[in-house]
Amino acid sequence: MEDPDHGRSTAGEEASSPDSHKPGVRFQSRVAPVSSPALSASRLTFPGVMDAEGRVDESRLRMHIFKNGGVCPSERGLVWRFLFGMYPCSSTALERSLLQEQMVVRYQVMKRKWKQFLPSAMRMHLNGTDAELVAAVRYFDQRQAVAQQQTQDQSEEVRDRLAFLQLQAQILFERVTFDQEELREATRIIDKDVPRTNRDLSYYQGEGSGNLLVLRDILITYAAFHPEVSYAQGMNDLCSRFLEVLDSEVDTYWSFSCYMERFYKDFRADGLHRKIELEAALLKELDPQLYAHLVTDSMESFTFCHRWLLLGFQREFEHSDALRLFEILSCDHLELISQQVDRARYQERLARKCSTEDNSESELQAINTDFTFELFICAAILLENRESLLRCQNEVQLIQFTSSLQGTLELNSTLKKAEHHLYNYCKRCAWDYMNGCCRVDKSKGEDFLYQLRSLLVLK
Repeated sequence: MEDPDHGRSTAGEEASSPDSHKPGVRFQSRVAPVSSPALSASRLTFPGVMDAEGRVDESRLRMHIFKNGGVCPSERGLVWRFLFGMYPCSSTALERSLLQEQMVVRYQVMKRKWKQFLPSAMRMHLNGTDAELVAAVRYFDQRQAVAQQQTQDQSEEVRDRLAFLQLQAQILFERVTFDQEELREATRIIDKDVPRTNRDLSYYQGEGSGNLLVLRDILITYAAFHPEVSYAQGMNDLCSRFLEVLDSEVDTYWSFSCYMERFYKDFRADGLHRKIELEAALLKELDPQLYAHLVTDSMESFTFCHRWLLLGFQREFEHSDALRLFEILSCDHLELISQQVDRARYQERLARKCSTEDNSESELQAINTDFTFELFICAAILLENRESLLRCQNEVQLIQFTSSLQGTLELNSTLKKAEHHLYNYCKRCAWDYMNGCCRVDKSKGEDFLYQLRSLLVLK
């Protein structure tokens, strides 16, 4: 994977620069606007990804992200709106402008509904000792006043159109009910977690501290309208990543919601336990000795990987690299092309009428398709630090060592190692199948492995 050109910053990252996240560099940001309607008509510059009317070829977009190791900051904001599902890839630029209006109105109706239901949650309760947070409230209130003035300045035609959309939204959410105690508890935890969000980021510096209040409103709105998920610790860091890149309250809410539709289970005990089990199973395949050492009674069986997998290695890499890794993992390129791999296998089986009856089926199941690329990233980090991990004798030492890795890992080399482990794992599992099905014609077996390697885009 190549390191994309980190050029000028626009769209979702217009409030920050490539250097603004480095230690000692302070950059004055601002409070995110409610919406960014101009982006609905913006165009992606990747060759062959967007047609003349603004439709996006989703497969090519995801392949571009994976093969190029992410996207440059100047296009990240727009790319994420497609990547995470806020904008349907099949939508035209004209359709997106109408969709944007609808999403703004619906979000505002949703936020107003929970504030009316729980007035005590409208304002964050401050103890007065956090001067930055007190200033953040002031900056946030100033943005609210500006937004209200902009609403009053709208033309009569726009106001009529928005009034109709508002009526639709009110009907849509009319029957939504809240559990007062659950929402109050979620708000209490959010009010504890939001101030703990990484304020060293330039996005939260100066006037940008008001973005903490924007983040709070997004999280409470999500918890109110998704009671089956509500709020769990760690969501603030995840949502903060969306807010920083998209730089829009409404766009962040809908993109974050789309992401959580797929990954909400990761914030539940059973979902995360499943991921940790898979990581342990993968390491057992790649390095049985290291696996055996880490599953001893004193090691708590891979729980130290919890934060890595939950937040997509947010703190282990330099900030801009962590954003790149997040979009690489989220593009799901490897998961999507796994269907192509299955088709290639199926074609090979059809071409080999001499294959042994049931052996091929049992051998095909040797590849665990639940081993996603993020698990190989985690494994690559573990294997790179193998000797240090083997010296850890208990859970405390293990946590101390893994904590010392924060911000020290190099992304490009980690990606290459993860790709190497992934390819070797697939090749080893597929080789047994090849031995059983392709013994008659070795050249075709090699051709299948070449197809497998090409599909995974590994070099």
